This record gives sequence, structure tokens and C-alpha cells, in this order.
Amino acid sequence: MNRLTLLAVGAAGLTVLSVGPAFAAAPAAAAETVTSCGSSGLQAGLATRVCADVTGTTVEFYGAVGLAGPPSPGSPAPAPKELFTTLSTEVVGTNPPVTQTRSVIFASSAVQVRGTAGIVPCGSTVRATFGVASFPWPAKPVVHEVTIAC
Repeated sequence: MNRLTLLAVGAAGLTVLSVGPAFAAAPAAAAETVTSCGSSGLQAGLATRVCADVTGTTVEFYGAVGLAGPPSPGSPAPAPKELFTTLSTEVVGTNPPVTQTRSVIFASSAVQVRGTAGIVPCGSTVRATFGVASFPWPAKPVVHEVTIAC
């Protein structure tokens, strides 16, 4: 990779980190990433959950959507469906949640809906909710919280 490409990737990463009022913008220190996920829930006939990647004091939440179970032998692949997703993140007790809505097409393979990453103060609890709706099913959001240890 040449230097110009590295600079462009670094600038794009810093831009992503600066989005959202609940997070302070600053580059993360090199540390191990720990992934944790909340309980799964059934939304729009699909298995959903919200997960967090924590690297030092940097947190990135993402929602995951997959089949609720294996397809029956000999059955055709499920028809693609449009999903309306909502991913809200907040540092508990400080700013209001930052909400992202996105429409995605689900066929049969797992889909991830990534949120913005941000740096939060040590000792803070960060909460995310992930909702998936598809006509005629309303969203029944799943929740996951992580506490940032230092």
C-alpha cells in the first residue's frame, strides 16, 4: 500500500470516529479488541443480536441478522426481503442516544449493520439497541450494554 492510500484510510477512520455527540473523537491506542454480544431475539422472523467491539476505550456496536434456524432439507432458499434496521447507541447518563436507520436486503446469509465507533471515558456504561422491522412485523429491539474498564 502506498503512503497516499494509508493517509486516505487514516483520514476516513478519523472521520468515522468523529461522528456522533455521545462519543469524543480521538484515535484509539493499539490494544486487543474484545467482542461481546447481547442475547439474541426474534425479529421479522429472523435471529437478531447486537454486539460490541471494545478496543481500549473505543467502542463500536453492530447489529447482526441471520436465519432463526437451518432451512428444511429440500426447501427453496428464502426470498430476499427488505429489512428496516435501527441501531441506537448512548453513553448511559450523559447524552441522548445516537440513532442510525438503514435499510438492508436479507437473502439467506448473515448481515451485519455497523454503527459508528467512538471513544468513551473510563468507567462509562455504553448501551446499544438494535431493531429490525419488515412488513408486517414491527421491531422488537435487542439490547446490549458494556462497561469500559481501564
